[in-house]
Amino acid sequence: MGAAASGMTGKQDPQVRISDRFWDSYRELVRKTVIPYQWEALNDRIPDAEPSYAIRNFRITAGMEQGEYGGMVFQDSDVAKWLEAVGYSLAQHPDSELERTADEVIELIAAAQKEDGYLNTYFSIKEPGNRWTNLHEAHELYCAGHMMEAAVAYYEATGKRRLLDVVCKFADYIDQVFGTEPGKLRGYDGHQEIELALVKLYKATGEERYLALAQFFIDERGAEPNFLVEECKQRDGFSHWANKKIAIPTVAQMAYNQADKPVREQDTATGHSVRAVYMYTAMADLARLTGDASLLEACRRLWANTTKKQMYITGGIGSTHHGEAFTFDYDLPNDTVYAETCASIGLIFFAQRMLQLEAKSDYADVMERALYNNVIGSMSQDGKHYFYVNPLEVWPKASKLNPARHHVKAVRQKWFGCSCCPPNVARLLSSLNEYIYTASAERNTIYTNLFIGSEASFELAAGRVGLKQESHLPWEGYVRMEVTESPKAELALAFRIPSWSYGEAEMIIGGQAAKYEVVDGYAIVTRAWSEGDVAEWKPRLEAQLIAANPAIRANAGKAAIERGPLVYCLEEADNGDLLSSLTIQADTKLHSSYDPGLMGGAVVIEAEGCVDNMASWQPDLPYRPLAQQQVQEASSVTLRAVPYYLWGNRKTGEMTVWIRTSGL
Repeated sequence: MGAAASGMTGKQDPQVRISDRFWDSYRELVRKTVIPYQWEALNDRIPDAEPSYAIRNFRITAGMEQGEYGGMVFQDSDVAKWLEAVGYSLAQHPDSELERTADEVIELIAAAQKEDGYLNTYFSIKEPGNRWTNLHEAHELYCAGHMMEAAVAYYEATGKRRLLDVVCKFADYIDQVFGTEPGKLRGYDGHQEIELALVKLYKATGEERYLALAQFFIDERGAEPNFLVEECKQRDGFSHWANKKIAIPTVAQMAYNQADKPVREQDTATGHSVRAVYMYTAMADLARLTGDASLLEACRRLWANTTKKQMYITGGIGSTHHGEAFTFDYDLPNDTVYAETCASIGLIFFAQRMLQLEAKSDYADVMERALYNNVIGSMSQDGKHYFYVNPLEVWPKASKLNPARHHVKAVRQKWFGCSCCPPNVARLLSSLNEYIYTASAERNTIYTNLFIGSEASFELAAGRVGLKQESHLPWEGYVRMEVTESPKAELALAFRIPSWSYGEAEMIIGGQAAKYEVVDGYAIVTRAWSEGDVAEWKPRLEAQLIAANPAIRANAGKAAIERGPLVYCLEEADNGDLLSSLTIQADTKLHSSYDPGLMGGAVVIEAEGCVDNMASWQPDLPYRPLAQQQVQEASSVTLRAVPYYLWGNRKTGEMTVWIRTSGL
């Protein structure tokens, strides 16, 4: 595999505990509301919500209940992600009752495991003789990967090995089935996930075979002969989803699974967006752990294409609902967008792994953008309703009556038949402490990637370091970092210079302005720090009108509003209906003010704009000469924008991020 790369990790992962005025409410919401609510959903106890069947499937497989399999072929993964969120939550907030519930679920999972280690309720109940015969569509290894991630999180939180032993037995069995040796399957799953999960399992157990198995799955993808195509031929084209024979896909069509060419040759984000970023995450993991330079270069290329040419301003990726997929560069429609929540979460995973490889602020900028906008915007403020799709423009009537927009919901849903996103949000927010910092032990450097109030400790080559961060984000550009423990040696503290500050940021140490070195978007101060030293970091935070690259045709003649890490939007609740009739001047002044009554308090932005005079149009006149469109027919109005993450929490109505602009 090559020599291990040093990457950005320290001697051990930093120990971080969050205490933050903005994020505490979300983490408490997950702990007190989301996790219990999702437990009820997994047990089909939410009135008027789509049934999950997930726990019931495990009970049937374990012989505790009679019945037929219910739900999607990958339903097991919802239970796994819930357990993973529970593990992260228990690590921060021990809860004996929640732990007892989780232990009972784990015993249920163990009872459902087959003697040889196999674990999958769909194939155990519905197709017991067809294991590993439809990796293209049936998500067996995907489900296995999520269970592995859950086991590692729960083991690290509680020290209990029960689920870890279950998944190790499963991983050992998978290792016997897949590989390059004679008699083994030289295959891989249609939906990537096990690759990154095996890396976590390797780190938790030290078992080298798990890392080698992850490398195998990555190396085999896209190799010739194409496994997924050959597998379809063996089934004579029978499709699980179509429930009939369909045409055998071509190798080119395997781009949907990122399997049309070996991963090291890929340079454009294609296909199903969640599968893609899960794979990129595993590639970055392996590049760091094995020193594989070719994997690292591929990650850099794929990162650049994904985030520079195929990402929405909100951090959403995957622009079409046809296959939940990428399309092509700059194709970013606002009203038929997909931008699945899971895809942005996967993008955050990818960004975190790239930061562990190399400290470049671009990775953290994207991580922050996706987190503050697409991810938390997908969940209602009550923690009980969710968006699967995250649009940038909504017209409720079109969502209801236009078949091309049925996937774009005007209100968040209680649950979904395919409910991968809600537990994904729960596990990310429960583990948010893992994304704030990275450290290089060898270079005695600690990088602050996210400005989230927290206490952290690190083991560097120079010794143990303790930090306490206080952050006023996202409302104010102020961060206070206190050194609570420091060795008697020089070390470097590195603060991200956020993209939204446009390079303008002030460092104050000991009450005096301090100089810093800028390296790859980080402000670095190297010195002998003492306990009690304080560094204040003040990135410029002002509301801005943002223009889109002209190649993004959907945004031609429009502007969006940003303030710090937050994207803003107009809602019908504040601006009336027919948002398309509103115009904002390119040179308008944006007025920011804190509204304590807006769903717990938030900064809102007001600006002068115009609204078309609809009374001048006859109801049955769809078009008229432009010469008749007089300037004086537009009336002045005050536009009010709210953070995108809050939209849809007050009443059903129109919403738009991009606003028609004059004076460009």
